[in-house]
Order: sequence, then C-alpha cells, then structure tokens
Amino acid sequence: MIGHELGGRYQVIERIGGGGMALVYRAHDILLNRNVAIKVLRNQFVHDEEFIRRFRREAQSAASLSHPNVVSIYDVGQEDDVHYIVMEYVEGKNLNEIIKERAPLQVDEAVRIASQICDALDHAHHNQIIHRDIKPHNILIGRNGRVKVTDFGIARAVTSTTITQTGSVVGSVHYFSPEHAKGVAAGEKSDLYSLGIVLYQMLTGALPFLGESPISVALKHLQEEFEEPRQLNPLIPQSVENVILRSMRKNPEERYQSAKEMLQDLETCLLPERRSEAKADFHDDDDLDRTRIIPAIKPLQRGFEDRGDEGLSRRQMEPEPAPASKRKWSKPALWAGITLAVLLILGGLAWYFTDKLSVPEVTVPDVRNHMLEDAKAMLDEVGLIIDEPVTAEYNPNYDENEVYEQSKVPGSRAKKGTHIALTVSTAKVLTPMPGYTGQNYDDVVKALGALGVDQSRIKPDERYSEEYGEGQVIGTDPAEGSEFDPDTQTITVYVSRGKESVDVPDLTGMTESQAKKSLEDIGLVLEEVNEESSFSMEAGKVMKQWPYEEGESAQRGEKFTITLSTGYPPEALNYTFRVPVIPTSEGTKTDIRIVYSDASKDGEKQEWGTRAIAKSQYLPVDLILAPNKDGAITVYVNGDYVEAYEVRYSDAKNGTVDEPQLPVTETPPPTPAPEQTSPDPTIEPEILPPSDGGEGGEAPEGEQTGYILNDQNSQTNNGNGNGKGNGNGNKDKHKNN
Repeated sequence: MIGHELGGRYQVIERIGGGGMALVYRAHDILLNRNVAIKVLRNQFVHDEEFIRRFRREAQSAASLSHPNVVSIYDVGQEDDVHYIVMEYVEGKNLNEIIKERAPLQVDEAVRIASQICDALDHAHHNQIIHRDIKPHNILIGRNGRVKVTDFGIARAVTSTTITQTGSVVGSVHYFSPEHAKGVAAGEKSDLYSLGIVLYQMLTGALPFLGESPISVALKHLQEEFEEPRQLNPLIPQSVENVILRSMRKNPEERYQSAKEMLQDLETCLLPERRSEAKADFHDDDDLDRTRIIPAIKPLQRGFEDRGDEGLSRRQMEPEPAPASKRKWSKPALWAGITLAVLLILGGLAWYFTDKLSVPEVTVPDVRNHMLEDAKAMLDEVGLIIDEPVTAEYNPNYDENEVYEQSKVPGSRAKKGTHIALTVSTAKVLTPMPGYTGQNYDDVVKALGALGVDQSRIKPDERYSEEYGEGQVIGTDPAEGSEFDPDTQTITVYVSRGKESVDVPDLTGMTESQAKKSLEDIGLVLEEVNEESSFSMEAGKVMKQWPYEEGESAQRGEKFTITLSTGYPPEALNYTFRVPVIPTSEGTKTDIRIVYSDASKDGEKQEWGTRAIAKSQYLPVDLILAPNKDGAITVYVNGDYVEAYEVRYSDAKNGTVDEPQLPVTETPPPTPAPEQTSPDPTIEPEILPPSDGGEGGEAPEGEQTGYILNDQNSQTNNGNGNGKGNGNGNKDKHKNN
C-alpha cells in the first residue's frame, strides 16, 4: 500500500496506526497539497456486503459532523477491493501515548481533555451518532493542545455475522460499559461510561478493571466495584472523583443523562467551592441485582447460663427497671432534644452548603470578531474563564489574534467559573520556497502550481548566465528557503538565456595589448598568441584571429587565439627600381603617376604616388620581392598609360636586373614625303611587340607621349587616337610590358 496512489489522488506515505478492523496510513493529497489520514478496511471484511454498506453509511454519517473536537471526514472511496475513508491528519500524539509517557496527568489537564471529549460526544449524540469505542487510542492531541476524537461510526458497522464468526463483541474490553458487555444496545450513556474510564486512567495511570482474559474483564464490568481513584491518587479533588463515580455507575439510569450534563459538571468541578464537596452517595440498596454480603445470624445468649464460674444467672444479667415516673419523662425529653439539635445542625449545614455551592449563572457574551485580549476582558467581567491554551488556527477571514470561534453559544447561560475554549486566527502559515536552481523552467512552473501558485502569477525573467544553460532556472524571487504565500504572491523565475553573445571586432593590425583589451572589454578572453611571418602585415601586429572573424557572434567567455606578424620572411628582398621619366616637353610640367605591385599586400596594386616634373629624371620605387612574387611597375603620364616594367625575384637576387636608361629627347628633321611606289611583295612588314606587354595587344587608346626608350632608334611616334605603343629598341636590356 505504501507508495500507492489511491484514487488517483492520495499518495500513500507510511503506516501510522491500525486496529481490529482497519489500518491507518498517512498520505498526501496531490490535488489540495495537504497531508491526510486514510483508514483502509482490513481484508477480512471486504467481502461482507452488509458490512461494506453500513461502513459507507456510517462514514457518511461521521462526515456530517462538524466540530472542532471531531476529526473531519474528507472523502470515502473504493478502489478494487480497497475500501477507505480519507480524514483530517492531526500532527501530534494519541492520548494513550501521553498516558504511557507521563500518567498520572495534572488534574486540570485531565479535566480539560475530558471536557473537550465530552463536547465532541455531545455534538455527535445530537446528530444521532454513537461512538461505542471511546478509548485513549482514539483521542488525538494536536501540537496546539486541541483534542480530536476519531473513529466515529466504525463500531456500528459490525454485523451479527461478524460477531458470530469472531465469537466476541467488537470493541476495547477495558473500556466496555456493562450494557455493552451484555451485548445489548449501547446508547449515549455507554459513551459516557467509557469516558469515565478514560478520565480514571488519566488521573491514576491505571485501568479500573484488569483480568486474565477479556471475558473476565467484561464480567468485572458487570459485577465488581473498582478501586476509587482517590485511593490511588489522593491529589484528585473529591469533586473530580464524583464525576468519575457517577459516569461509571453500572446502572445507566444513575449516570449522567446526557453528555451536556456531564460537560457542565466537568466545567465546574475545579471551582474552589466544589473541590471539597461531599462524596457522591448512590443508593446501592435499591439495586436488586447488585452483589451483597449478607451478615451471619448470631445465636441467642444461651452461653451465659453455662458460665457457672462467674455465678451469674439470666436474671442477674437483666438490668433493673427504672422508676416509672423517671422513665416516663426522661426518654421523651432526651429524644426531643436530640431531634432539635440535629434539625438545627442540618439546617445550618444546608444553609452553609447552599451558600457555598450555589453557583450563579451568567449569560455567555459573544467574543467572536474581538481580539483575544478584549475577549479575555469580556469573559472576566462576567466570571467566565478562558480555557488554556487558546487554540490558534489560521482563518483567512480574520486578522491575526482575532477570535472566530467559541465553545459556548453566545447568549446561552453558564455558571460562573465555566471554562470556555476560544479559537483565534494566526498569521497565515507561509510556505518555504523550494530550491529550483538548475531545473528546467517548465518543470518549475508545474512544481509551483502544485504548491498552489496560479500560473498567471509566475513571471519568467530571462538573463544571460555563464553557469547555466539556456532554459535552466538560475533562481527565484522569493529566494530559496524564504517564506511566501502561494495563494497571493507573484513568483519571479530567473531563466538562463545561455551565455551572452557579442559581435566580434576586427583585431587585424592591432598590437597584442590592443587586441587583448579589445576582447576583454566585451567579455572575451585572449588565450593564445602565435607568431608568423607576413609580407602584408608589419611586425608586432595581428594578422589572423580565431575562431571568430570580424562581425560574427560569440558568447561571453569564449577564448581567442591571435597570430602576430614577425615581419617579412628571411627570403624576402628589398629592391629599389629606378623608373626613367620625361616631361611631354622640356620645361613643361607633366604629372607622372606610378602604380606598383610586389609581394606585400598579397600582390595587390599599390599607389606609389604622383609627381609633377619638368625635366627628365629617375623616380625610385621600393619593391618587396619573394620567390613566388615578382614586382611590376606601371607608369602613367598625365593620366595616360605609357609604360610597364617587370622586376623578377631571381634577377634581383642575382643582381641581373637590367634597368632602362633615361630616354633622350631630340627634335627630328623633317621627313620627306615618301614616294608613291608599289610595295615590294617580297618584303614582309615588321611587326612590333605590343607596348602593354601582352602578346598581340595594342597600346591604350588616346594620345601617346612621344619619347625615345631606345637610343638606337631616334624617331618619335606622335600618334593620336590609336597610335601604337613605343617599341623596345633594346630588347636585351629590359622587357617592354
């Protein structure tokens, strides 16, 4: 049964008790999130249809009881062959455990407990429910001192078949009433007899009847007298003993007529004027069934005549008669005096006890909706006493320390000194916040819902986290361990969005310290620094970054590796090429623009710059050459392409680079007009190489600047529009690109 979910709602946790007909378990009500007690019918009764029918009916009857001293019935159900009753779970101990621990109890404590039991019985009897099994095991004492009576109606569910099969009367024989032991119908007064035994046991620590077998104990209930409680515990006031003596009379007619009557006696028995009252007297001679001791009849005084040694005859033993006149007046006067004295004494005693024992009645005030201190003052004013300790239970409709229930009906009459039990509201018992850190958000929402928190009052708050993955709970507000009200409070659940993402900057061209600071500013970490030679990046600057490039997203805390340039590799060559340039005409300013490419900048074209010249000269261009990268120079005059040069790495390394000479400008003589002759078909025309270095290519369109690149060919080509490029007159000196 333990671990089983009964009725799809009650999770059985542990067994906490049991009796002859049922076992009791502590369980958790999943729906209402509270602990309950579940009474499960024993297997031997599950096939008795009449028993089951009465069991359900009596459970429903018990559920109709609503009293602060009665354990509440929540539910009745069946699952397969399991018949169960769900009831209020009381934190505390049963009265039997308390008696074993510290009996005899203090008189006022025992009377207070008995009063609450009696109040519960009065409520049950008014609802036509007889308990029939009042015993300390069925009396629960909560931690707040509140007495709760349980097991109403179960004994009545026993059938005649069950009794026949078991051969015994169901119940606890030590607490049987005589009529119960006889097997006749046990009514309200039977519960009062059992309550008297419970009070007897609380005050003495012993049971009134003990025997070797249940039958012998039952017979003692019917025939024998018990040892009076004051003989076992002289501290018991006579008034309290009188309550026990009356409630335990064998004849039901001599007991209290109702639980209410017994409750009134319990409420006043500790008043100072009652503590020393006379012992209750019952007319046992009227009980014809009572066992008596009949004295033996003594023989007549025949022995006197046989005592000759004393020499006394019967006549001598007889007194002499008194004179007639004296006998006539002395006896009536004596008896009259005695009678008068007795009457006076009895009258005085009657007046004294009437004055002392007569307790006036007062009207019970309504102290509900008043604060506890005010309620005490109101009850003190009319002579009523608050039962201590005051029961404190949370009630959402009342403020803290405000009275919302009293044991006596307002407006009713009660004797002065009567104890009244009050129930005040406490501050709401708050729920400690469980720890949900690291759990999935959806699971936490379900768990909070089980505590009574409405989903509309659960607010997620997403935050970046270095420790928890996306969707995991970082924490809550209220924090773990703090108390909160699940019925009203809004719960903030902090949910991880994972690590925060940032845009990666471009580290290229930065120094190591600059790169490290740039990463740290956005929460990234520089973990490793490598070095590598480079034609394109100067020494000490970042040339590579990993694992993210510029503009990509990375989570905070990511580790980076950078590669620093150590400068040009050892095989690189620095070579200065002198470019010969001339103005369009001597003395005229001419713009010379030079563009070059080499091993630096990954071979991209770079601007050397523009110079305005008015005379022929060399312009030096510094090149970086590598085994797999040659240099190239392009010259523009007034924006027009005029020449290109190539500088090979191998030539530069070997010192075999042929640099062009500065062109010499001359004014050519007039050229006579050519004769108009037919071309000789046997002579083939000379094909000049293209000026841009491409095979079969043409020079760029536009006006070409005329200058001599070959001192063996002095003519100037002043072509317009589509003129051919300048020829290379010294092919073994340099290559015309």
